[in-house]
Amino acid sequence: METRPESPRPQGAPRWVAMYYQPAAQTWRTAAESPHRSPVLHALGEMTQTLRARGHEVTFALWGPKDGDWHRFETPLEPGPAASRPAPEAPASEPAPLAERMTGRRHQVLMSGLGKAGLYDLSPEDDATVQALAERLDEAAVRRVAHWLATAGAR
Repeated sequence: METRPESPRPQGAPRWVAMYYQPAAQTWRTAAESPHRSPVLHALGEMTQTLRARGHEVTFALWGPKDGDWHRFETPLEPGPAASRPAPEAPASEPAPLAERMTGRRHQVLMSGLGKAGLYDLSPEDDATVQALAERLDEAAVRRVAHWLATAGAR
């Protein structure tokens, strides 16, 4: 099992900074930084999905201000393999390619809503639930659920 060095504390004035570990180079790099936490968490979610889709291992550290100094915060991201989604089954009433695209779009909208709510890394059970919702709900219902999640994440 590979051991990783601890994430180094970012330089400069405290702000929100996401660091990611590159196993090939055995280094920590800055992934995102902002004076606000939510854009950094959003960037982490997007980066996690992209890296896992490419089959890469994901390790992040989240740094931010606390009492005027740097503090390392827990991230919602845990290293591990990407969760694989079962292929959606098309309802008999729609042609297969269209049904697959629409289910994929509904899944994408739900994942975006979850990301805006601060939920970036899903367990296989969570992902299966999102997939089931994407397959069963119509477009308007999916958009409404994503709106609720985004509103909850903005608080």
